Amino acid sequence: MDRLHLMTVFAAVGEEQSFAGGARRLGMSPPAVTRAIAALEARLGVRLLERTTRHVRVTEAGQRYLDDARRIIAEIDEADEAAAGSNAAPRGHLAVTAPVLFGRIYVTPGIVDYLRRYPHMEVNAMFVDRVTNLMEEGLDVGVRIGELPDSSLRAVPVGRVRRVICASPAYLERHGAPRTPRDLAAHTIVSSTGSSAPPDWRFTRDGRAQALRLKPRLTVNSNDAAIEALRDGFGVARLLSYQAAPLLASGELREVLEDYATPGVPVNIVHRDSRQGSPRIRSFVDLMVERLRAEPNLQTGPYGL
Repeated sequence: MDRLHLMTVFAAVGEEQSFAGGARRLGMSPPAVTRAIAALEARLGVRLLERTTRHVRVTEAGQRYLDDARRIIAEIDEADEAAAGSNAAPRGHLAVTAPVLFGRIYVTPGIVDYLRRYPHMEVNAMFVDRVTNLMEEGLDVGVRIGELPDSSLRAVPVGRVRRVICASPAYLERHGAPRTPRDLAAHTIVSSTGSSAPPDWRFTRDGRAQALRLKPRLTVNSNDAAIEALRDGFGVARLLSYQAAPLLASGELREVLEDYATPGVPVNIVHRDSRQGSPRIRSFVDLMVERLRAEPNLQTGPYGL
């Protein structure tokens, strides 16, 4: 069998963690996928997948091969696109990642717009509240909120957001609003482990920075869950301004400690640098840059909404 074909089949099965899932993605029969994986393992002389009655897992050697296969397949796709011409309509597959709530609010509508414009494209979106490694996880484009480390990725700035301290009017009526950051020690704190923010709550006033380590009474693993707790009148939480903006506008939440707000953090679209300039990646990045730069809630100034 063709080596690139075997590599493509293995990448699909490894990413789906399922022979049936890989077969569906590629439009192949499950027996054909099984034969391809067996042929690849025989060619390499190493087991790439561990099979059980319920799961398929990539072995340590298989993970290294999967990382290389993703890179090689991506480079071949980009070479094909470049040969077809820079004006060719994008076609093929695109893998996108973003934080969960940001993905739901902003990225999903952009993906739908993109797919309507380019009927020969398919998109796989992975929304997770952690920093992903685009190359290792086979991703093409990602949204990053916060300062960027040095890397080989290209970054396009699309806005800024800031962290805000919020509670419901009902909670503040019962417990009073904190006047200084230290007052938060007497309040019920809701914390989300789905946030990339540092554990210390940081504040700034008159050019002086202050950091507090607060003990949450409720810790949840998603920003959505933290927001629901606030809406139910339970506690004070730290959110990003784009997450809080609709609820602040509707009056369901109120911001506190505005005088101690910290500077905003950048929002960037990052993508793999490509010498050929993939039309798939370039067209999606261009569309999302235009959409996100037009979003008022992503254009937070240094201190204000």
